[in-house]
This record gives sequence, C-alpha cells and structure tokens, in this order.
Amino acid sequence: MNMISSKPRYFATASCSSMVLYFFTCLCFFTGSFIAASLAAQENPAEVPFTLESPAAAEAEAPELTEEAEKAIDRGLKFLISSQNKDGSWSSKDGGYAIAGTSLGLMAFMVEGHFPGFGKNGDALDRAKKYLLKRSKDSPTGAMGVKMYEIGLFTIAMSELWGMTSDPDDNKEIQTALERAVEIILRSQSPLGGWRYAPRPDAGQDTSVTAMVFVSLASAREAGVLVPTETIERLTGYLRDQAWDERTGGFGYQGKGYTIACTAGGVYAAQLAGNRDTEWVSAALNSLENNPKMFSRKDNGHFYYSHYYAMQAMVQAGEERYAKWYPKIRDSLISLQQSNGSWQEKEEDYPHKTPMAIIILGTPNRYIPVYQR
Repeated sequence: MNMISSKPRYFATASCSSMVLYFFTCLCFFTGSFIAASLAAQENPAEVPFTLESPAAAEAEAPELTEEAEKAIDRGLKFLISSQNKDGSWSSKDGGYAIAGTSLGLMAFMVEGHFPGFGKNGDALDRAKKYLLKRSKDSPTGAMGVKMYEIGLFTIAMSELWGMTSDPDDNKEIQTALERAVEIILRSQSPLGGWRYAPRPDAGQDTSVTAMVFVSLASAREAGVLVPTETIERLTGYLRDQAWDERTGGFGYQGKGYTIACTAGGVYAAQLAGNRDTEWVSAALNSLENNPKMFSRKDNGHFYYSHYYAMQAMVQAGEERYAKWYPKIRDSLISLQQSNGSWQEKEEDYPHKTPMAIIILGTPNRYIPVYQR
C-alpha cells in the first residue's frame, strides 16, 4: 500500500549543503502555515481556506535567539556528539530507549540546520540515521519491538529526514520506514480515538501517548503521507470528549482531570488536528499560562516533556503568546544546563532531556515544519 501523496518534496545532493538549508528554510515557511490548518479537510483541499502570512507579519514580534541561548545549544550539541554510542544511537546508560533517544538526537541537530552527511557533524548524524533505518529494516513488522512513544518519535525523525540527506539512495529507505511506521500507528488507534503503549487498537488509550503519536502523524502528513480524515476526527473526539476537563480547563491522563504534561501535549495535538480556534483549546492554553508550577523544575515533574509540547503549542497559538512564553522557558533551560553541556540530571537518566531542551531553545530557528505555525 503506497501511502505517499503527490505532495512534492525537495531532495538534497551532496555537493550543495548551502542549498539544502536554503530550500529547507523555504519549505518550512511555505508548509509551516498549513500544518495547523484543518487536517480533517486534507482529502478536500480546495475547501480549506489556507492563508500564508507575510514574513513581516509572521515574525513581527517573534523572539530571536540570544547569544546565551546559542551558546547553550552549542554546548548541548557537543555533549550529544561526545555521548553518541558506537552504533550511532543515543540511549540511556543501559541501552534503553535508543529509538527515542536517537530520533530526538537527530531532531536536536536538525533544529539548528544540521543534517546527515553535511558539515562537521555529518558523519555522526549519518550513523544515527543508519542506526534507525537498520532497526526498522530488521523489524518484520516495523514496530522495532518498542512502545508507541518511540514509534511516534521515530516517525517524526523519518518525516523530517526524508529528502534532506546527502545520499539520494537513502530517500527510498526512509520512505519505506516512514510508511511502515504510519501504517502501524493508523491500525493501532483505539475505537475511542486514542493510543496507548502497545501498538494495537485494543490496548486502550491515554493522553500522553496519544499526543506523541498524533504529532508524529501531523509530521508525516506534512511530508506527504496520507492521514485519513476519520483518524483525525476520532482523535479530536477523544481529546475533546474523553480527556478534556471543563472544570480544570486541561487534559487528564486517562479520562478527565488535569496534568501539566497531558494538557501541554493534548492542546498541541488538538491544534494540529485543526482545533486551534476552539474554546476548549483556548481554555487549555490559559490553564498552562496560569499554572504556577509550569516553570518550576521541582514542582513540574515532567518538566522537559511538558515544555517540549507547551513551547510548540504557544507557537501554534500565535506570536503574542509565543513571544511571552519563549523567554521564560529559554531562561529556565539555560539555568538548568549542566557543566558538561547536557540537561541530564543523574547518570542513569532518560536520553530525552538534552535533545528536548535543545529543540525548545532552537524554536526561533523554525527549521522543522511540525514545530511551526
């Protein structure tokens, strides 16, 4: 089953690394404004009132990277290079979460405009890319023996890598891996419209996994992969009717309630599904902005995970909210960076914190389409 739409992609060649960044930046500008438009109308694109903001209007009040933020990102990327495993992956110390760690690691470099096969980090990124492709190729089902969180992050990485590597022969492998991952996600959606840890529809659903998985579908769709209207409608139904709580204004983990991480992830997924201007999405955004625990590392237990979503939700919400939010998380992350350049807080830590911190700090670059408005 060929799930790739006719939407064009730009493909890189090894002799023009400067052109890659030019074309990719252009791609980001022209496609970024589409991703949060109603995905549900993708099968009838003529009915969608797409609008492109002019560069001046879109960037009028957008915060820029400060020198301190650039230095923090650079230190973080150097840490990632120094901590990369011999097989090209990034993982926890015991080798766990390698699919998630490697996918996020690649995206941390891509948010700064670095791609496999190009520049001083090209070889390291090429090894990371090959690691992910080998894991997919060696998996009979394409699920790679991991949970839906990691499949989602893998899908985002493949979506953003497709057409942006130095070896054109990689593009077919990336397309195949991406198609297989999307097929797994689509057939694993629960009857209520969400996803849970196991890649099967009878596994249930929770807002945390659902958010990660749907963001990955939005990224794949932006790359040209078909995401059925029914999938998006069921996702919206789950978030609005099963997870969003009118009393708290936010989203619960399983059912109604409130957690910071689920509210941040839920509102971002809802925006990408075409619900950006609804009252319930606006209420969730307000709850994040007014939560006194949001920027407290001590009180916000899933600090990096929640801000990974919240930052992008504020981008989707418009320049005013984004301009107020970014400086707060930027300064928080700079203060939390460790002396070795990482954001790892203990030796045996999950591998997501450092790349997520870099992705958040690099938001003003707007190199990755799924992280744009």
